[in-house]
Amino acid sequence: MTAVLDSLQQGRQTVQPALRAAIDRLDPTSRSIAYYHLGWTDLDGNPTSGGGKAVRPALALLSAEAAGAAPETGLPGAVAVELVHNFSLLHDDLMDGDTERRHRPTVWAVRGAASAILTGDAMLSLAQEVLLEVDGPAAVAAARLMSEAVNELIRGQVLDVAFEKRHDVSLDECLDMAAGKTGALLSASTAIGAVLAGAPAATVSALAGFGADLGLAFQLVDDVLGIWGEPSTTGKPVYSDLRARKKSLPVTYSITHGGAIGRELSAWLAAPDQPDEASLRHAADLVDQAGGRRWALDEAHRRMTAGQHKLEEAEIGDHAREELLSLARFIVTREA
Repeated sequence: MTAVLDSLQQGRQTVQPALRAAIDRLDPTSRSIAYYHLGWTDLDGNPTSGGGKAVRPALALLSAEAAGAAPETGLPGAVAVELVHNFSLLHDDLMDGDTERRHRPTVWAVRGAASAILTGDAMLSLAQEVLLEVDGPAAVAAARLMSEAVNELIRGQVLDVAFEKRHDVSLDECLDMAAGKTGALLSASTAIGAVLAGAPAATVSALAGFGADLGLAFQLVDDVLGIWGEPSTTGKPVYSDLRARKKSLPVTYSITHGGAIGRELSAWLAAPDQPDEASLRHAADLVDQAGGRRWALDEAHRRMTAGQHKLEEAEIGDHAREELLSLARFIVTREA
């Protein structure tokens, strides 16, 4: 675990100067908001230390290494996937009504909805600029990969919003939503470095497939943490997904496979009243009793194993393969 965290820290140190240089190209208002969102400054613009784990940039750098190139070959891809990820977070927080991320107020909560939308849009556009400035034909291929991933991400988000008004969401539909919402960008992250390195299609495909499986594993664990995560670690209130009545993967599994308990949970989700702490705790217990928590964690490990098989069949270096697998294991055992 320590080695993985060190690897993530090294990746963040490699990416951050290039990411900062890209952000500095934005207009002053968008730049200052992006700096705050990324954890680089406080609301008054004073420097701070913080930010996310930078999993996606680390995957992009390892992807280039897996293709036999220097990790720095994947640097434009690493910057691009981090920009796209944060575009989605800015919009996500607004759509979900979340007022806190990483133990700080979210952008929309302190600067308004318009600022969150526009800054997210600016970061999305900037991601494509960064990729298209790469010399050679790999630039267009990488930009196309990113564009396709964003389209899938948005499709997943559209489904996620639509599910809020439906009471008949199937588990397969929920998995398909997660494959778009989370899996698409992680798939692109694990392939884009190889694309920039000019890797053969078979290598790119294997890495993308590994990332797609990893994305579903990531979402499954995220959904478990969204109910039972420790607030001091996750930065969100306990039962946050239940409070928002999200049809997350463990919830959907419990409804569709939990029999009488699932029906009780479905009725709870459909109730119009605002749940108190006792009600939220009861709903979490229903998910647990129906097997949703256990299934989600088991399925996360199954997806990771499937991804591991794809990597084992790919013609990539042993060191890069083990680094990718170590990062995957960290993702499915994380607590935030």
